[in-house]
Amino acid sequence: MGRVLQFSDVHFGCEHKHACAAALDYAHATPNDLVLITGDITQKGYPDEFTAAGEWMRAMPEPRFVIVGNHDVPYWDAVARLLHPWRAFETATGFPAHDGQFRSDAVMVRGVVTARGWQARPNWSKGVIDLDQTRRAAEALRQAPIGALRILACHHPLIEMVGTPMTGDVKRGDEAALIFAEAGVDLIMTGHVHVPFAMPIPLADHCSYAVGCGTLSHRERGAPPGFNQIDWDAKTITVTALAWDGASYRSHQVWRLPRRQDTRKAATAPSPVEPGALEKAAV
Repeated sequence: MGRVLQFSDVHFGCEHKHACAAALDYAHATPNDLVLITGDITQKGYPDEFTAAGEWMRAMPEPRFVIVGNHDVPYWDAVARLLHPWRAFETATGFPAHDGQFRSDAVMVRGVVTARGWQARPNWSKGVIDLDQTRRAAEALRQAPIGALRILACHHPLIEMVGTPMTGDVKRGDEAALIFAEAGVDLIMTGHVHVPFAMPIPLADHCSYAVGCGTLSHRERGAPPGFNQIDWDAKTITVTALAWDGASYRSHQVWRLPRRQDTRKAATAPSPVEPGALEKAAV
């Protein structure tokens, strides 16, 4: 019924050139409903990195949807970090940093910014999600077409995943994940940790899944460069992590996830006009 190709953490400035070129070839050779890029398109937010990232993304087939990551802040520009951290990203990609979305009959994606230009804690690379963002995204996703796959896209994993080489440490991540599950989200798709994973979110009804993507850069953390292919039908979502072996992309790991059924019928889907209890209560 549908297919999304997910790329993340390309980190232009230290990108894996051969893997990036082959990823473009794969995307053009593989029919899909959407190319989704979940942040960290640059390494330090330099102008030449954004130029290269923009050229690579525009060479991808359409439709495509891009969200911002913590490395997409102008690294050494304190004024930009404080006043307009995402201006360079928006100029390079043509996508808004906040409240962007893609919608078709087959799939709906809503983007949420979990990165910040600066934070009141020492490690600014970690994630933050505020509940106003969460409510807006949940409201939008409740209005997805009946039967469409519902995806929340952000850079940092909202729920900490056991066994990954680093954490997102997202403030209010657990609370936001519960609200998205209530809104009928099938997948929360993220990057940041540079290794692929797919698993049920251990919250609410366990019918929402966290899907993480690898990297197309040389900043590997125990997994080869790669990306995800997500296929779905009425009953199953299949996540295939594709890995670069130096010559081509091959299947590296595969997860088959039972698809939630409530959003496939109007009678059981979350109301498009009435917020759920958690969404309504969020302050």
